[in-house]
Amino acid sequence: MTDIESQYDYIIVGAGSAGCVLANRLSADPAVRVLLLEAGGRDWNPWLHIPVGYFKTMHNPRTDWCHKTEPGPGLNGRSIAWPRGKVLGGSSAINGLLYVRGQPQDYDHWRQLGNVGWSWDDVLPYFKRSEDQERGADDFHGTGGPLAVSNMRIRREICDAYIRAAQELGIPARDDFNGAEQEGAGYFQLTARNGLRCGTASAFLRPARRRQNLTVVTRALAHRVTLRDRCAAGVVYDAGGRIVTASARREVILSAGAISSPHLLELSGIGRGPVLQKLGIAVQHDLPGVGENLQDHLQARAIYRCPLPITLNDEVNVWWRRMLMGVEFALRRTGPMTMGASQLAIFARTRRDLETPDVQFHIQPLSADNPGEGLHRFSAFTASVCQLRPESRGSIRPKSPDPAAYPAIHPNYLATLTDQATLVAGMKLSRRLAATAALSPYVAEELRPGPKVVTDDELLNNARETGATIYHPVGTCKMGDDPSAVVDARLRVHGVARLRVVDGSVMPTLTSGNTNAPIIMIAEKASDLIREDARAG
Repeated sequence: MTDIESQYDYIIVGAGSAGCVLANRLSADPAVRVLLLEAGGRDWNPWLHIPVGYFKTMHNPRTDWCHKTEPGPGLNGRSIAWPRGKVLGGSSAINGLLYVRGQPQDYDHWRQLGNVGWSWDDVLPYFKRSEDQERGADDFHGTGGPLAVSNMRIRREICDAYIRAAQELGIPARDDFNGAEQEGAGYFQLTARNGLRCGTASAFLRPARRRQNLTVVTRALAHRVTLRDRCAAGVVYDAGGRIVTASARREVILSAGAISSPHLLELSGIGRGPVLQKLGIAVQHDLPGVGENLQDHLQARAIYRCPLPITLNDEVNVWWRRMLMGVEFALRRTGPMTMGASQLAIFARTRRDLETPDVQFHIQPLSADNPGEGLHRFSAFTASVCQLRPESRGSIRPKSPDPAAYPAIHPNYLATLTDQATLVAGMKLSRRLAATAALSPYVAEELRPGPKVVTDDELLNNARETGATIYHPVGTCKMGDDPSAVVDARLRVHGVARLRVVDGSVMPTLTSGNTNAPIIMIAEKASDLIREDARAG
């Protein structure tokens, strides 16, 4: 084992949804040297680039870190899988490709919490800067950016029926969830170009890889941030058994995600003092908010048996139809293999007195016992519902000073009465949709939760017994200026100079929808903040 030292201007830890954006934007200045460290491998697996490939890459230890939560009372003592991408592009390489920004009120709330520069009017230009919108530019969308955002390349009869069903219940049809209004039912747009996944490794990192001032190291597990007088000096990492110390002349930037960014801070001695001392980690800076404020969307899934052979189950389970799918994708980049994890979304209010939607449905023309596993051998479809803005807060805590040891994940799902009532109301709304004139011809029976689950208590218990993550953990390095905040509004770690966190962990509150687009926006804005601070000296 040897210790090798190298020097850069910026060291970015994590080549995921945020890190790839930063690597591109910062290395655009030829006067700076940028090091990008990724603990996972290269994105060579072909399933990483085929939209439906998440069935092959989630829960696959070669492409997924395969985290597990700690057992908790919110899920009746269950431990559940938390997939996280283990390749260049991070979770943008294995996610469902769904492009959702959230509601303008989410960002205005961030600003109201004291985070100057993070209102909707402040962040919209960064969403637009990233975007290459297939529909063209307008007040809400941009073209010419690295991230391709495209229409779904296949429609399904069952999804069209859901749009009509929503309209029966007073929920409007909506063809753009990222425009003036979110509420409604319609097809998702995807981070895809010409029928292929457009994750951040493809969109941002690949065009920058030819730059001489950008160094990308994969299979590089960061051990700790080195500190000198409460100033980040560099990163120690393992590169294939060699221990390397990389020095940063300007900044160290953690973009390792809501699990690994707080974990790396804690391994570096930055965090809640008693927690670190118990593990024998020397406290360099007592920052009690590190690893706290964890939030995630919990999904409760309804599965309906369909009397008609029109679902993806019917196609996948017949060998010659599977072959036709492959041929169509190979020749035309269309068909079922271009689908995202869900085809249709419904953003709805469970109470009429609410200003904005508080639940989101992901409609899938398929069914399985668990997401990412093999499809059922009968015709069925799925409607999962999640509460958009959960009140429950969990934590990420280290279990060991060993950098390779996974931290303990405590999501603390369904810990508040509001969270419980909202999810139950969403499950009831799912049943009202299924009973509409538009959708009822497609429902032979409700398989999950099932007709025996009737009362609110039974529905809540079913959610506890079967609920799963919808893959949106955030908040563990909260942005703000209160005692529990980890970073300030410029994403600088409180009390430690030249150290920043740029990823979903900085969100003070969870956005109302899928999180990949907001995380890319955060990195776009952060790149400007970093350059501004460098110019200011």
